[in-house]
Amino acid sequence: MFSYKPKPQSVLSLSSKTIYHSSPPTTIFRSANQTKQSHARIIVSGLAGDAKLMAHLLLSLALSSAPPLQYSLSIYQNFKYPSVFATNNLIRCFAKSDSPCRSVFLYSSVLRKHAKPNNHTFTFLFQACSEALGMEEGAQIHAHVVKFGLADDLFIRNALINFYSACSRLECSVKVFEESLSSRDLVTWNTTLACFVRDGQIGLAEELFDEMPERDVISWSTIIAGYVQIGHLEQALKLFRDVREKGLRVNEAMLVSVLSAAAQLGLLEHGKLVHSVAKSLKFPMTTSLGTSLIDMYAKCGCIEQSKLLFSNMPQKDSWTWNVLICGLATHGLAKEALALFGSFINEGFAPATVTFIGVLSACSRAGLVEKGRHYFKLMTENYGIEPEMEHYGCMVDLLGRAGFVNEAVELIDKMQVTPDPVLWATLLGACKIHGYAELGEKIGHKLIKLDPSHGGHYVQLSTIYAKVNKWEEVIRVRRLMIERNTNKAAGWSLIEAHGRVHKFVAGDREHERFMEIRKMLETIGTRIAEAGYSPNISSVLHDIGDEEKEIVLKEHSERLAIALGLLVTPDGECIRVVKNLRVCEDCHEVSKIISKVFVREIIVRDGSRFHHFKDGTCSCGDFW
Repeated sequence: MFSYKPKPQSVLSLSSKTIYHSSPPTTIFRSANQTKQSHARIIVSGLAGDAKLMAHLLLSLALSSAPPLQYSLSIYQNFKYPSVFATNNLIRCFAKSDSPCRSVFLYSSVLRKHAKPNNHTFTFLFQACSEALGMEEGAQIHAHVVKFGLADDLFIRNALINFYSACSRLECSVKVFEESLSSRDLVTWNTTLACFVRDGQIGLAEELFDEMPERDVISWSTIIAGYVQIGHLEQALKLFRDVREKGLRVNEAMLVSVLSAAAQLGLLEHGKLVHSVAKSLKFPMTTSLGTSLIDMYAKCGCIEQSKLLFSNMPQKDSWTWNVLICGLATHGLAKEALALFGSFINEGFAPATVTFIGVLSACSRAGLVEKGRHYFKLMTENYGIEPEMEHYGCMVDLLGRAGFVNEAVELIDKMQVTPDPVLWATLLGACKIHGYAELGEKIGHKLIKLDPSHGGHYVQLSTIYAKVNKWEEVIRVRRLMIERNTNKAAGWSLIEAHGRVHKFVAGDREHERFMEIRKMLETIGTRIAEAGYSPNISSVLHDIGDEEKEIVLKEHSERLAIALGLLVTPDGECIRVVKNLRVCEDCHEVSKIISKVFVREIIVRDGSRFHHFKDGTCSCGDFW
């Protein structure tokens, strides 16, 4: 049915907990404390010797999210002859613990006592092996399944499919799925679908999804998550619209996936729609949903809404704090980000790698050199966190843009890991800003040697030559770029309007309202000139006349998007633009002037950060 070919191990973006479905629990969930209270009543009532009652007490513990292991074990050890039901519940407790392999040890000891397992024993064992990535142990247990004549048991087969996928053996999952057509239910299809998604095999996931005899909310949620995982964000949003139009149920996992897609694309209207769906269906504000909403609003330019959600969340975990710290950093709110980090520490949370990425990027975007040095030292010396490439990137960016280029070079020389091309490109950008032409030339050639297919490195080197008017060198680098068949990443800008997403590239003439956009560009040009605007043509690399360079600047993608925004949004309404590359100096200046003369707030999310243009100024303080 499937043309599956094994591929190298991929990052598992879906945990086994997400896709595993076993038989439904028969006991109402109680917390561990409630179970202990019940246990106390049993003892007081003189029923502690009732094996069936005590086995159900173990079941109550097994159904909790984090069973207390020693307590569970102490109950089990009081059984003179533990039943398979009691044993299964302790196996289940171990499977949920930090030591899932203890489930296998317990199973081995039971076999030595000549006790016979049942089908539920194996489903819990495979769950444990999935958590522990115990491929060898799981394969042996699979052999036991065959030995005990349980190979066609539906629950076991579903657990097997999930187990092999968790251990990156998708070919084994497919084999189990295909070898028995009669032993399939909706869970079987959903589990296999999630296996393909986990492995990044979206094509096979689509095939299976289309073949499913029936689908439920899990099916739709899984395929949407798959599209988000591989970056097919527009497709994920489309499927969510299909789900809503068909009147199908949604679940929290689906909402979280779609919020991630809207956040990555910076599409506020889509994100707001998902939020309204969650409200209308009365979804509780869980940590996962609340954190996703905070992330979405931050990445769509509504950082105030993110802060409000954060304040009102009933429960927060460390990831919630990290998301807001990073969000504040991208909006240039360094003081708030650092203050929130202080509160994070005071609340008793332990900072992780991502926490310091947020903290250091906040320092970088605000030019807080001393604070950046302090937090970098705090991270390594007080918390013992080894710097990763992202941390070094923040520091090199901070030092380089502040003019401490030599210190940035020293930091790179002392790194314990080999600097990647992105880090060298960051330093190259600093050389361009501060006129370190000789060092920039050296780094530029290093970058081209490290990654000859990356067009951006050639462009950076060309820019440095252009700044010192070495046009022959600019032409030579451009020729080399053509010979090696590399191209600069195309700049584009997105703007949402009336439920549609409009995408522009530089010089775009394909939009249905291009004639109106061109007239608006002319109006913009006239009004900003009256306000004192003078074009900064230094970012245009071509050795052409100044007038031609000005024309090139006027057609940059964000200007086309802003022009459309002025056409289609009501007076006074904020214009939001998402751009994939860092905004150039001239467009940044133009956006400031437009915000003043047209009395509009303009929010641009570029490849580096957010820019809030209002009343002729930018939130970045012209430091980006």
